[in-house]
Amino acid sequence: MSGLATHLDRFLNVFAAWVLALIWVLPLVYAVWTAFHPAAYEARFELFAPLTLENFVKAWDAAPFARYFLNTFILVTMILAGQFFLCTLAAYAFARFVFPGRNILFALVLLQLLVMPDILMVENYQTMRLLHLVDTIPAIALPYIASGFGIFLLRQTFMTVPKELDEAARIEGASFLTVLWKVYIPLAKPTYLAYGLVSVSHHWNNFLWPLIVTNSVETRPVTVGLSVFSAIDSGVEWSVINAATLMTSGPLLIAFLLFQRQFVQSFMRAGIK
Repeated sequence: MSGLATHLDRFLNVFAAWVLALIWVLPLVYAVWTAFHPAAYEARFELFAPLTLENFVKAWDAAPFARYFLNTFILVTMILAGQFFLCTLAAYAFARFVFPGRNILFALVLLQLLVMPDILMVENYQTMRLLHLVDTIPAIALPYIASGFGIFLLRQTFMTVPKELDEAARIEGASFLTVLWKVYIPLAKPTYLAYGLVSVSHHWNNFLWPLIVTNSVETRPVTVGLSVFSAIDSGVEWSVINAATLMTSGPLLIAFLLFQRQFVQSFMRAGIK
């Protein structure tokens, strides 16, 4: 009887997982279908319907997506470079140095993980206005340069590095920064890869803060540009909108498919210890 209950429980779990997977994937399937077929097939499915790339051409010509992609690339690169620099130094200090108030400061860093970024948007906007940075790419990036999650993840990784390597490098006359560069960072490459993918995907898809702090084509990222494009009251076809959506999300999907194994292995190696 217990065996039957176990099999039934397993069946229900698998069934629920498949249902959730279908619910998640159906909108994506619809977007792909409409993007690669003429507008006449938006609401009807025919297996041998003609394929077309015209929707992508229309979407590209209807809005300055080239500029949006450039803005987004600059934005995610700026944020990731700043996060790698600041998080590495902070994580190294928390992992290997003993100083008064270290645990309290690290607790404050972890506290940042509990604060939703949306709560700080008014204060962040006032700060950007005082700095005369409103409607600039740095204004989008600055609130995210310091990452509590990045500091925590790198600290956990640095703490797994054997102290003998640190001490051997110090005996050879290496400075603290040299030890960081030659010992800790190379051993933490899987963690950097995993965190980099998370950071890029998050800030590529970030919408609300860029929408608030930007108001021109020269600074809008692809998420805001796509929302402006889809909100045009000029009878834009769903097939064109979905083609634009695939264009903006395509780079992330390709990156995830290419680095899927490294992404999973990186988090497994990083380990929360």
